[in-house]
Amino acid sequence: MVVDYKKLGLVNTREMFKRAINGGYAIPAFNFNNLEQLQAIIKASSELKSPVILQVSKGARKYANQTLLRYLAEGAVEYAKEIGCHHPEIVLHLDHGDSFETCKSCVDYGFSSVMIDGSALPYEENIAVTKKVVEYAHQFDVTVEANLEFSPELKTM
Repeated sequence: MVVDYKKLGLVNTREMFKRAINGGYAIPAFNFNNLEQLQAIIKASSELKSPVILQVSKGARKYANQTLLRYLAEGAVEYAKEIGCHHPEIVLHLDHGDSFETCKSCVDYGFSSVMIDGSALPYEENIAVTKKVVEYAHQFDVTVEANLEFSPELKTM
């Protein structure tokens, strides 16, 4: 079962970044690990009428539990509306996911954006896993960020 991030009130980064580029401004992205951090991020972004990217690392995802993160993100959208932001633009983003399985799980649980970081892999494997993540995520309109650096062993050649 895949949770549709749009039903949670989230957005992906596609249109958000397009407007930011055209408008000449940046989008803040914050990693959060607990409710208090999330409240502060949403309160500040709502007061400033700013779009925001809520980032979750693999470790924070494991700590917080993916089911709870889904409901925290949905709650963040509702909280933003309660405090006066009528059309909040909130992205829930996996930061530096290191495998297809991690990225897939985040897509399945309602994340609207994922990053696949295959930089520790040989370059060809990095490209292959990135392609697999893109193909899966795009079926659900989830945006993908990728780290396509050469692996450390290739940098020394």
